[in-house]
Amino acid sequence: MKHSLNELEGFTLKETDGDIGKVEDFYFDDQSWTIRYLVVRTGGWLSGRKVLISPSVLQQPDWENKTFPVNLTKTQIENSPDIDTDKPVSRQQEEQLASYYPWEGYWGGDPDEHGAGIFGTMPSELYESENVPVENAGNTVTDEHSDPHLRSADEVKGYAIHTTDGQVGKVDDFIVDDRNWKISYLVVDTGTWLDRDKVLLSTKWITGVKWDNSVVIVNISTDAVQNSPDYDDSQLNNDVYEKNLYDHYGKDMTA
Repeated sequence: MKHSLNELEGFTLKETDGDIGKVEDFYFDDQSWTIRYLVVRTGGWLSGRKVLISPSVLQQPDWENKTFPVNLTKTQIENSPDIDTDKPVSRQQEEQLASYYPWEGYWGGDPDEHGAGIFGTMPSELYESENVPVENAGNTVTDEHSDPHLRSADEVKGYAIHTTDGQVGKVDDFIVDDRNWKISYLVVDTGTWLDRDKVLLSTKWITGVKWDNSVVIVNISTDAVQNSPDYDDSQLNNDVYEKNLYDHYGKDMTA
């Protein structure tokens, strides 16, 4: 199912001994637009320390009570590598996490090294970039040893959306598919120039990102966005709604 990341922020991670903490942010890979980690702020039991948790350890969610059961213990988390999530995360730190926790690193050429989804293993092709290489691939992650493709969802909110002939608004939210934790759509706040407040744009239509300038470029015209179907979060899992969206933009859903 597809969900808004704004909706998932604040969910509680829960294990058999009690609550671990609440989801505060998400780190995604900007090549495949796939969520790699949940940033979780622990409760008082760990002095509010923030930890990175792979989606692969999440079990069947309790949507009504907004909780993610996990197959981790508080002891495991307490003794985990201490990573400052307010600073760039290095590949070395990711390797430490993958060595410590019961999950595999998603990097490398071996399909078996790719992570697992919320309900099972993710196929390796999900990690292949569908997008044209980014323009002006400057990076908000400036540490020379950091993973240059790991981005904070909260930081990317507010990025301007540039069409083929103008600007249409800013990134307000992301829509993620919980079967593979891939970001399917950007929710764009159009400001005051449209009759509607928000529109959906597929990440497949992104042709470049100027990280230094906080700009996402899409191969969609301003006019097409202006006349796009209304964004309706209650229809995110409606196949007809999604097909109508693709048809409006003249895009092939299978491409």
